Amino acid sequence: MKICGLQKVTLLDYPGHVACTVFLGGCDYRCPFCHNYDLACGRAPAALDEEELFRFLEKRRGVLDGVAVTGGEPCLQSALPDLLRRIRQTGYAVKLDTNGAHPDMLEKLIREGLVDYVAMDVKNSPEKYARTVGLADVSLEGVRESVRILMRGEADHEFRTTVVRELHEPEDMHAMGRWLRGARRWFLQPFVDRDTVPFEGLHAPDKEQLDAFLAIMREYVPESEIRGLDA
Repeated sequence: MKICGLQKVTLLDYPGHVACTVFLGGCDYRCPFCHNYDLACGRAPAALDEEELFRFLEKRRGVLDGVAVTGGEPCLQSALPDLLRRIRQTGYAVKLDTNGAHPDMLEKLIREGLVDYVAMDVKNSPEKYARTVGLADVSLEGVRESVRILMRGEADHEFRTTVVRELHEPEDMHAMGRWLRGARRWFLQPFVDRDTVPFEGLHAPDKEQLDAFLAIMREYVPESEIRGLDA
């Protein structure tokens, strides 16, 4: 298991928990707005091994109560169930971030009770998905199946969309809304430019655009919110 980073404490990554964030390398997408592009492409070196991670978790018992596992795309890792099982055995709640492209792994983790909370990215309307994830073409079969798995309600979850001015329009919000109708939660996250973002020329939407998007989202998912305005 290639662990590419560890944020030792976060109050944001796992709602309702004082947590740490574990970053796993590798991703099947190449989103042009990604903050962890080197990690997603596999160029980021390993930062620590599993034994170092678990020594840290043992020391932080009683201080932390959750572990957020993110990437990259964690569900690419065949050893992910073993990692999450060990984290839970150490006494921590587990939150998983995923792009939803690997429903078989997601199903396994939920059925085995290895995740307490799942945050799944829904990138854009189906017509714009490939462009938004930086690929010439992309199959949405896995993503659609992951949406169905989470909508069954067997694991607490949220859907979230990072909004980029150049990539998202009102009709895209309607298309995603029809897809996610009946979901528990849907969060809109405005893009934030950073030095680690691989491509220039991308911008956050303005507040008027965000408010308009939120109004559309709430037609389909009443518990929709904007997250990260102060980022």
